[in-house]
Amino acid sequence: MDFNKVCVLGMGYIGLPTASTLAMQGMEVVGVDANARVVRILRDGEIHIHEPGLRTLAQAAFNSGRLTIKDEPEEADAFILAVQTPLRENHQADMAYVVSAAESIVPFLRSGNLVVLESTSPPRTTMDLLAPILEQSGLTTGEDYYLAYTPERVLPGQILKELIDNARVIGGYDRSSAEAGRDLYLSFVRGEIYLTDATTAEMVKLMENTARDISIAVANEFSRLAEHFGLSVWEAIELANLHPRVNILRPGPGVGGHCISIDPYFLIQAAPEMTGLMQRARTVNDGQPAFVVARIERDLQGLSDRRIAALGLAYKADVDDLRNSPAVEVARLLASKGAKVATFEPFALEAVPEGCVPAGSLEDAVKDADAVALLVDHRQFRELDPQALASQMPGREAFDTRGVWSSSVWEQGGFRLHTLGVRAPDA
Repeated sequence: MDFNKVCVLGMGYIGLPTASTLAMQGMEVVGVDANARVVRILRDGEIHIHEPGLRTLAQAAFNSGRLTIKDEPEEADAFILAVQTPLRENHQADMAYVVSAAESIVPFLRSGNLVVLESTSPPRTTMDLLAPILEQSGLTTGEDYYLAYTPERVLPGQILKELIDNARVIGGYDRSSAEAGRDLYLSFVRGEIYLTDATTAEMVKLMENTARDISIAVANEFSRLAEHFGLSVWEAIELANLHPRVNILRPGPGVGGHCISIDPYFLIQAAPEMTGLMQRARTVNDGQPAFVVARIERDLQGLSDRRIAALGLAYKADVDDLRNSPAVEVARLLASKGAKVATFEPFALEAVPEGCVPAGSLEDAVKDADAVALLVDHRQFRELDPQALASQMPGREAFDTRGVWSSSVWEQGGFRLHTLGVRAPDA
């Protein structure tokens, strides 16, 4: 099946790289976003998200004339829906963006078109939610047009590489729809492409991230146990991973991002009586920021009026993505307990959790600090020189929630280092 024009709805972390990549493969691409600010930025030739190499790729696509940005869709050979699927406060999937995107393309849907949903969705979304909306066009799914689901499986910081090189699962409403999806993604995917049905493809994405969430929960519980028993979880994990069939992940202040911290709830929502382990993992990981704050409060013998420099707010290292970040929650909880928190997020300088004050530089963050807390292991934080830092701040307390600072190095720099998963000597 040939595709000359593709309409991509949602210019976020997946939609913009996908649209840019398709344009550089020679297709005419219309990128659509309902956010007027995003449309304005992209039309000016800039980008609104931080991802290595993306600015260069997007600007090349803009300059080629093959990628244009609109606030509404238009006719095309294929439509890719890459809009967000957040959680409501009750942990139910909010499918409003998917519904809106699907409804917006109904007037433009024509016989022979392909529609692909990439948004992470609860099982049977493609079959039971998306298909009926699209059939308001008067077309019959699987007969007049093709419908498929393919989950994005990329890691922020490596999106451009993994978008092309990772294996791709494409699930169709029927077999011909899956094959049509394969034909589109073959234009740029170098990894293997596997065909299945739409519901299996939806389930695959949720299984991948739920399994990881459970693995992280185990690591976080190990960190709590290590403190309880008076040992280092980092040494214990390193030794346990010498076993050829063991791969324990690293603990931290919690789980964030748009996938791992959300996707398990799509399964929990669908079958709460069958997902006890998933629910427990979510409880552990959602509770980890509070555990970290309690540890800091104990080690500082109180938080009221203590001045803390919180380093990093992103959900993982070396990205600007703050969605559902546990670091944001740690900073907010510290402030809610009376600490005076200055945050420094080098990839999003103006980001500020409730009750905190954003700092424009590391120096500004630590200048009055009693303590410094590493919440995200950005490269520049991993490589901090404690002796240099000691000359910039009055306090000498340091907290490492990522297990990357050397206790001997920081002690030589004059600091008392507290590390998550390592019991404090005087605790």
